[in-house]
Amino acid sequence: MNTPTRHPYRRYFAVVAAAVALAWGSTAQAHCDTLDGPVVSEARKALDSGNVNLVLGWVQKKDEAEIRNAFQKAVSVRKTGAPAKELADHYFFETLVRVHRAGEGAPYTGLKPAGEVEPAIAAADKSIETGKLEPVAKLVKERMERGLHQQFDSVATKKKYNPNDVGAARAYVGAYVEYVHYVERLYDAAGVAGGAHAAPAAEKPAAKPAGHGH
Repeated sequence: MNTPTRHPYRRYFAVVAAAVALAWGSTAQAHCDTLDGPVVSEARKALDSGNVNLVLGWVQKKDEAEIRNAFQKAVSVRKTGAPAKELADHYFFETLVRVHRAGEGAPYTGLKPAGEVEPAIAAADKSIETGKLEPVAKLVKERMERGLHQQFDSVATKKKYNPNDVGAARAYVGAYVEYVHYVERLYDAAGVAGGAHAAPAAEKPAAKPAGHGH
């Protein structure tokens, strides 16, 4: 029997999933509220084409009516002239981003200027545009390897301590806990198939039990 060929990008998917999950609380959420982020980009297309369906994928089903209503208001106002168009568009951008973030349990603190996108997120967007995963996978893999080496070196240099030196013992334990937790987070995140952004209309899964007890 022939051995099945492993997908050449499988290791890349695990690497990217791990990094995205580790940075989820800050980078990914910040990306959604920038003027050049994917939410506002789709909002521009929706307003210019008059097709609200282009943005409904970014909100939960229960919030669809609010977005449709805001869209109709914006479309009506933007027809009255350039100044009104700018205000109407901004109103719709803010409404869409606010509702999107609320759906994933994130606070809304206003729209951020264009250009405030982290390198990894920009690379991820670029990979979708080009259909090439290698550049973003390389970027993330190198960053994770640097992190692993730093955590490992920190604990390794503190391992050989005098048992009677309580301060040194605590320093070792602290470095050990940080290293183990770092490895654990990477390993767990690499097995995650999706996240809050993956299916905004679906109910959030039950909270995962706490892992390592340190």
